[in-house]
Amino acid sequence: MQLKKILEKTEYTLVSGTLDTEILELVYDSRKVKPGSVFVCIKGFKIDGHDFAREVAEKGAKVLVVSQEVEVDGEVTVIRVEDTRRALAELSAAYFDHPAAKLKTIGITGTKGKTTTSYMVRSILENAGIKTGLLGTIEVIIGDNVIPAANTTPESYQIQECFAKMVEEGCEAVVMEVSSQGLMLSRVGGFTFDYGIFTNIEPDHIGPDEHKDFEEYMACKGLLFKQCLVGIANADDTHMEEVLKGHTCKLETYSLEKEADLMACNINLHTMDGSLGVNYDLKGLLNYSVHLNLPGKFNVYNSLTAIAICRHFGISEENIKKALLSVKVKGRVEPVTISSKFSMMIDYAHNAMSLKSLLTTIKEYEPKRLICLFGCGGNRSKLRRYEMGEISSNLADLTVVTSDNPRFEEPEEILKDIITGVKKGPGEYIAIIDRKEAIKYCIENAITGDVIILAGKGHEDYQEIKGVKYKMDERDLIRQAVDEIKAEGKVIL
Repeated sequence: MQLKKILEKTEYTLVSGTLDTEILELVYDSRKVKPGSVFVCIKGFKIDGHDFAREVAEKGAKVLVVSQEVEVDGEVTVIRVEDTRRALAELSAAYFDHPAAKLKTIGITGTKGKTTTSYMVRSILENAGIKTGLLGTIEVIIGDNVIPAANTTPESYQIQECFAKMVEEGCEAVVMEVSSQGLMLSRVGGFTFDYGIFTNIEPDHIGPDEHKDFEEYMACKGLLFKQCLVGIANADDTHMEEVLKGHTCKLETYSLEKEADLMACNINLHTMDGSLGVNYDLKGLLNYSVHLNLPGKFNVYNSLTAIAICRHFGISEENIKKALLSVKVKGRVEPVTISSKFSMMIDYAHNAMSLKSLLTTIKEYEPKRLICLFGCGGNRSKLRRYEMGEISSNLADLTVVTSDNPRFEEPEEILKDIITGVKKGPGEYIAIIDRKEAIKYCIENAITGDVIILAGKGHEDYQEIKGVKYKMDERDLIRQAVDEIKAEGKVIL
């Protein structure tokens, strides 16, 4: 590919060398440089690609894209840009021949709801015969290929590469989770989204390696609405106007609480044979009833968001209803059927905010007892342990404290910290370090009408101990526990 071609939509200054050169690869990792590469010098949190300029030139890089002065020997073309991250996104889009232009692109941002909404959207579109790719927190789906995800929003080169593969696989659309970090670091640069979605926002991801404050967090979320054609936003969020300030897109809203383009009314929670669900009526741009085999108000929001998006694809009422009835998201209030007498769900809730939201939602179903099993990760804030313990004790009837990812800490010490928080609330508790044994205890001691929440692991299929990730999937632990109970001649309620 000609260098001029991949630079066609990038503002730059030619510092040295020539644009009349053919390049073989686009690279931003110095370890992957080969002769004929274009190397983009990215400034990371710990490593600056500019420090490797001389090294990559010696390895055969033909072109360096920089945002500051570098010293290199030989005939190397040096291109200077204002922001190398933005440039990487633009160069990547051109390198893969602008695949986003060949897809309907849907970007979902918000503190909560991104993952579930993405799967709902994909389920509806696929059910209607629209082949749809997915990029998210759990995995990347390209046709029949499913790849575990490393980041919510990958680097821009990887995003464009995924888009290109989706086009090759015959996808017509892509739905992706867009993190505030991804927006701040230009990972979704180089193209315009057809649809940008705002679910909600709460203080989160604020710290030295993320956002300096809540204002910056909101501003980064808002960048999506200066990079999409149609914006779809949750009118019930108190920060919506602040997030959307300066938007350049056409805007639509949805709501459970006020007048909006699309509204959910007459919300009805229901329990049937151990399954928790919800029904509601659509009002506004669409008018019909919706049934979900997923619990809670937050799933009304998630499904309403998905419907607001899929409305633009002309999907029929029948297809939307059918898809939402069967949708299931790994590790997001994921139901596990063991008995028709009690309910069990797996959820990724792994901090105080998400655990409180989850338990509050489930309490609305008025279970006989609410049982919450969880642990906390090692080498992380002790405050989180105290907070989660107190929240569980205040909202759950029984807290089962167990191990999560102890990392380089001793599990016993982590459990002690959690119990310190648990003792601040009125709920009963038991500590069982082995997670499978803890799950077995919950199943053996369940009574009719109980709801058991296994929190913290969600979609994760490993346990990290002293730097090693061991295979551990909660679904396997449940099966093992059930098998042991049956082998012991005991009856599950």
